Amino acid sequence: MTIQQLSVFLENRAGQLAEITEILAEHGIDLRAIHIAETTDYGVLRLITSAPHEAANILLEKGCVLSMTPVLAAAVPDKPGGLAKLLSVVAQAGIDVEYMYSMFGNGNGMAYMIFRVADLERLESVLTANGISPSTAEELGIH
Repeated sequence: MTIQQLSVFLENRAGQLAEITEILAEHGIDLRAIHIAETTDYGVLRLITSAPHEAANILLEKGCVLSMTPVLAAAVPDKPGGLAKLLSVVAQAGIDVEYMYSMFGNGNGMAYMIFRVADLERLESVLTANGISPSTAEELGIH
């Protein structure tokens, strides 16, 4: 099952990340994962939030430029080799990972990884066939 990621385009200036997180906090929206990619002129802030559509609407009202992208989250055992096993399955299937990043932990002994690939349905199918269940929005606290 896919979840929605917000990609917010930022100017490279001090304080902009703080502004975004403060806006979301003021509206009671919790961050589940955050990743920043940058170039010399701008950055892309990737967010998984507790309420992606609400977060998008709020940030758009504040003048942010953003897009929503479907991504897949998968749980792996939070121990040495947990991620290696998952990535081995992905590699053996010939799936190219465009990017990935981790989510904040929830103390259940699992780590959660966010994946962006060209064919999310294929990734979901390959993981499921190998005993790795993609995470649901509910499991991740997303509504």
